[in-house]
Amino acid sequence: MALEQLSDVVQRCHTLPDDSYTSEDHDAFTISGRTCIEEGDSAQVLSIVLDEKNQEIVRCMGWTLLPPLIQVLMNKDSKKLSQCLAIFNHLLQTCRPKELLIGLLEQLEQDDPLAIAESLHLLLKPLQRVLLCLGSRKASSLGMTLCSVLDQLAKLPLPHTKEQEEDDVFSLCRCCNDITDFVKPFVQEARQNLQNREGNIQRTDRVRGELGRDKEDELRTELLKFCMKTLSHTLLEAQIKDSDTLPESPLRDFATDILTSLSAMGESLPSLVFQPLLRRRQVPGFLEEEVRYPKESLACLAYLLFVHHLGADAFPSVFSPVFALRCNMEHVCLLLSRTEESRIQKGLELYEKSLVRVEDGSLPADLLEIRSFLTVPQNLVKVMTLCTRHDLRTRGLKVLQLSIDKLNTEAKYNFFQYMLKTSSHSGVEGYVIKNIKNQIDAALQPGNSNLWFEGAQLLPLLRKVLVLPDGPETDLLQYLDRIMESLNLLRYLVIRDKVTENQTGIWTELYKIEDAFLKPLRVGVNMSRAHYERELHDTLATKRGKVKAESMLSVSVGKEKLPNMTSESQIQALHSALHTFDMIESVLVRIEELTEVKENL
Repeated sequence: MALEQLSDVVQRCHTLPDDSYTSEDHDAFTISGRTCIEEGDSAQVLSIVLDEKNQEIVRCMGWTLLPPLIQVLMNKDSKKLSQCLAIFNHLLQTCRPKELLIGLLEQLEQDDPLAIAESLHLLLKPLQRVLLCLGSRKASSLGMTLCSVLDQLAKLPLPHTKEQEEDDVFSLCRCCNDITDFVKPFVQEARQNLQNREGNIQRTDRVRGELGRDKEDELRTELLKFCMKTLSHTLLEAQIKDSDTLPESPLRDFATDILTSLSAMGESLPSLVFQPLLRRRQVPGFLEEEVRYPKESLACLAYLLFVHHLGADAFPSVFSPVFALRCNMEHVCLLLSRTEESRIQKGLELYEKSLVRVEDGSLPADLLEIRSFLTVPQNLVKVMTLCTRHDLRTRGLKVLQLSIDKLNTEAKYNFFQYMLKTSSHSGVEGYVIKNIKNQIDAALQPGNSNLWFEGAQLLPLLRKVLVLPDGPETDLLQYLDRIMESLNLLRYLVIRDKVTENQTGIWTELYKIEDAFLKPLRVGVNMSRAHYERELHDTLATKRGKVKAESMLSVSVGKEKLPNMTSESQIQALHSALHTFDMIESVLVRIEELTEVKENL
């Protein structure tokens, strides 16, 4: 029935002038032709399509047969596969390119990962062939195609382990290879256009030159958008393995191809990476600079260059490590400000690689006047305290210490003051105080004297350290890390610095420290111990009186209600708190004894 209808509509169209077919003719041809292919009559359809008398009809309406043909080609299990492939290839040769493009792009849209991978593998070569037929009018169509391709690629799961990438379990690596092959001729054309443009600069035919520039810039613009989107999506999300971990990496090769394409189109990789410090560039085209060069794309580019050394051949080695660090700080700041673990990891790796090339103790204090040099440590604190992955928290702490080591003494001094003022986290503050102690110890070594960590200059920093944030009402358990490191610092100063030398100024400052820190701490310890002892007594009495061990209790400590737990767990927590207060008090007593002994010498 469908075959008869297809034959009828073809015979009727023979009587009509070329390209004057009605919508009814289009609908009849589409419905009957698709039904024939679906019902297995592809051999008869092939005969009709190849008939010389029907070529004008095929040119105008043949593209509507693409959906069932592509389904057969994707499934690969039809007995009519060879006939459908022959029809498909003939349509590519005969039909109008723009209509073919629309039909192919419609079939590119899939939802299932397996179907996405298969459709990309099947349709990218035909799409390339159709686009190349468009000649100089291809730019906007290429942009639309690349946008659709990347949208489909974004639906595929990314390989996270070495084994997943080697086995290409999600077919993403094969798709990346297919995409690379797809864009190559267009990148080559854009490169050739650029070379021709440079060679024609001195020609007198200015009008012709302007028209040619508009066309080549449009093609280059679409390819640039593709490269930037690939950097900010696929490659920023992917975990690129180094050559030691994975000698043959399709994802690393894909990233290399993207950077190579940028260079081929006249984009300077150093200029892109260092854009935050360079003057705003005047770029032709309709895109504003921020849209043309998205910040996340440039951050990913910096990561690929400095961490994996991709595109290093196009990157001169004349830039100083400090200049490279200054530029990369903007990229690091952006990456660490995100919540996605892939971005945080890349930010940490880029920051670490940028720091290791810098000489220890060489970064001057005036760098801290640059916003990113203060914002990045704040972002690191968030990573160390809020990130769910332990390895990223640990690496964040490692990179923070590395960044401290690169500062000179004045910069360290200013940085410690800033961190104590802004961190609002006891563990971080404790870590900073530990670093202060190390710097004081280094300054007190023979021949290492410096202006910032001894004498009068040190005292303002000590006053920020040796103080209780909320006086006697301070939550000692919440601020335990800071309090213990502060006590350890004070104990060190009392032991290390002689009263007669007073290199750190601690002995003339001791009475102020007593009022601002030690006395309020003693009161706070006594208040907290009394409170927790009362809670412990009440919990034990309740347990003995009327509640079984398995029952759940709710106990308030201070203003906070402890989470529901068994009475044994509550009792254990209260005992642990009391032990902490005893530990604080023991250090306090030791400091008082040492102070008394030293003052009486």
